[in-house]
Amino acid sequence: MVDQIKTDDITLQLPDVKLKAFLSVPENPRGAVLFAHGSGSSRHSPRNQYTAKVFQNVGFCTLLMDLLTPDEEKTDIIDRKHRFNIPLLAHRLAEATDWFVQQDAYKNFPVGYFGASTGAAAALIAAAQRSTIVKAVVSRGGRPDLAGQFLPKVQCPTLFIVGGNDYGVIELNEDAFNMLRCEKHFEIVSGATHLFEEPGKLEEVAMLTKEFFDHHLL
Repeated sequence: MVDQIKTDDITLQLPDVKLKAFLSVPENPRGAVLFAHGSGSSRHSPRNQYTAKVFQNVGFCTLLMDLLTPDEEKTDIIDRKHRFNIPLLAHRLAEATDWFVQQDAYKNFPVGYFGASTGAAAALIAAAQRSTIVKAVVSRGGRPDLAGQFLPKVQCPTLFIVGGNDYGVIELNEDAFNMLRCEKHFEIVSGATHLFEEPGKLEEVAMLTKEFFDHHLL
C-alpha cells in the first residue's frame, strides 16, 4: 500500500529570487529528489509529474521547481536567453538545495538531483558546488556537455539515461560521460527518442532512476 503523500504549491524564498515549486512529502520520507527541468518545461510537466510520483511512492520527497520566474519564462519564449543560461540555472538549483536542507524536517535527508535536457547540466554543476549535500545525480535526455569544466568536479554517483534514437544527443552524452571522474553509469533506452514519448519508455526511465536513487540515497 502506498503511503499518503502531501503536496504543497510553495514559493521558495531564495536570497535573490522567488521561485514556484511543488513540494511532495510521503508519510515516512527517507530522502529527497530535487528536479531541474529542461528548456521549455516546468513543474507542471506531465513527464516530470509522473516521474516524481514514482519516487514519492517509494518514500522520497520531491521538489519540482521552476528555475525561472514567470516573467523570465515569458521573455524566454521569445529570446530563449534564460533556458541556456546554465550558470544561472545551476546557481538557483544550488540555492534551492540550501533552502531545502535548512528546513528542520529535511535537514538530514540524503539529496539527489534529477535533471532533464538543459536542466541536467545545471544539476551537474550544482552537484559539484554542493558536493557535501548531493549524493546522486540522474540526467534524463540531458545536455550534460553544457556543464563543461564542472564535469570532472562532480563527486557523487551519476547516471546518464539517453534514448537510443536520440541521435546527436547520445554523442554529446558520451563526450560528457568521459569527462566524469566519479562513479558513473550510462543507460541507453532502446527505441526511445529525446522525450521518451514512445509507449513504456518513460516508465523504463522512471524505474532505472528509482533503482539508482534506491541504491545511493541511503
